[in-house]
Amino acid sequence: MPQDTVDLLVCATCRSANPANPLAMPDPDTRPGAQLVQALLDAAPEGLRIIAVDCLSNCSRGCTIALRKPGAWTYVYGNLTPESHVTTVIEGAQKYRDAEGGLVPWRDRPEHFRKNCIARIPPLEAPNV
Repeated sequence: MPQDTVDLLVCATCRSANPANPLAMPDPDTRPGAQLVQALLDAAPEGLRIIAVDCLSNCSRGCTIALRKPGAWTYVYGNLTPESHVTTVIEGAQKYRDAEGGLVPWRDRPEHFRKNCIARIPPLEAPNV
């Protein structure tokens, strides 16, 4: 059975999550967000479309991603790093892809996703959610 394609939006402008200076690392090519985009592009399985976006407005919480697909809840996750979380993001995105409505049971989500969910946004098609 073919799976839905999931959009994995990755903040390419995410900078250092240094609490003393969350806007550190101004060079666009060395920003962790840009590095995370590239690492995910290199590792993305079929059915996962990586889309680099400008600023998901979560600057104080490290690299940020959002998962979305038609008719499903959208999830935003933060505190990610290109060095440690590529496998976590891929695993979480695959579970999201396979879950009806994008609703992955809490216990089935990668641990990092359980502890670093920034937002959960209802689908546009669900006016009474």
